[in-house]
Amino acid sequence: MKNLEGLIIIALFAMAACGKSGEHDHSHDDGASEEGPNQALYDQVMDVHDEVMPKMDEIMKLKRELQDKIANSPDMVLERKEQLEKVISNLDSASASMMNWMHEFNPLPDSVDQERAREYLESEMERIRKVKVLTLESIDKAKEETIKN
Repeated sequence: MKNLEGLIIIALFAMAACGKSGEHDHSHDDGASEEGPNQALYDQVMDVHDEVMPKMDEIMKLKRELQDKIANSPDMVLERKEQLEKVISNLDSASASMMNWMHEFNPLPDSVDQERAREYLESEMERIRKVKVLTLESIDKAKEETIKN
């Protein structure tokens, strides 16, 4: 349980550090300059991030609902409990993948090597899209489970 609390605290700090959706200045000085040829690609990567990041709050809410459902149903069939725990685990995985992506995202400046910078951003676009798919699928499944008895 302490690990869960720690994960929630870390996730909340990470979300706070990320800021609110739509408030990102996509011309950070972290590798993509405003006039650089890779700026549009960098902006696209950040747009996907900005779309998915606010969903971390929804993940935490759904996780709490499912945990409460388990806690408040002492006579729940073991199979059902395991099913809900798997959904919770998938929510945790989606949240962790976003946190990992944010910690590892470190684009190269175009001035170092434009081609390598572009390749890096393309690979990061693929990674953040996978995070998005995992997040949306986990949320959809969790929503289904919250309405079931």
